[in-house]
Amino acid sequence: MHGGIKVDDGVQTSVGFRKLGIETMGPIACRGVLLDVAGDKRLDPDYAITPQDLEKATKGGDPRRRCRACPHRLRRAVVETDEYLKAAGVGKAGTRWLIDKKVRAVGADNMAFDLMSGAKDEELNATLPAHVLLLVREGVPIIENLNLEELADAKVYEFVFVCLPLKMRGATGSPVRPIAIA
Repeated sequence: MHGGIKVDDGVQTSVGFRKLGIETMGPIACRGVLLDVAGDKRLDPDYAITPQDLEKATKGGDPRRRCRACPHRLRRAVVETDEYLKAAGVGKAGTRWLIDKKVRAVGADNMAFDLMSGAKDEELNATLPAHVLLLVREGVPIIENLNLEELADAKVYEFVFVCLPLKMRGATGSPVRPIAIA
């Protein structure tokens, strides 16, 4: 877990986590930046989003400039249920680009921020490298299943971002209702 906390019987119990539960997370209220990587098309399900893709999508300004929330729009179209997990994701290099920008939270409009190829990253010993790099190493929350259509259609690339996690004792995440104020 983040901060070097080892997951053992004292941390993960039958009634939830005793450390770093979602009830300890404060609200997120900050500047948000929409990086519309897909534009008007749907990205290939096996596509790993790169630093170059993210840099190209910085229409709302440089995320280094006080950026504290950075949702990423990965696809435009609604897909069938069996295709839901087959979506592009942010690759390891793209994740490191975001970390270098000192983001406070990240998000995407798909089920998993990572590329869901199932391939194991040998360096990180994980199939979801963005989750390891962001959540465990940096303590940066990931917000998934965002509805970013209205922002993208209106070409709103910078906004006030507010997100409040539910205080669910012992859970490692919660449903949220993120709000963008343009």
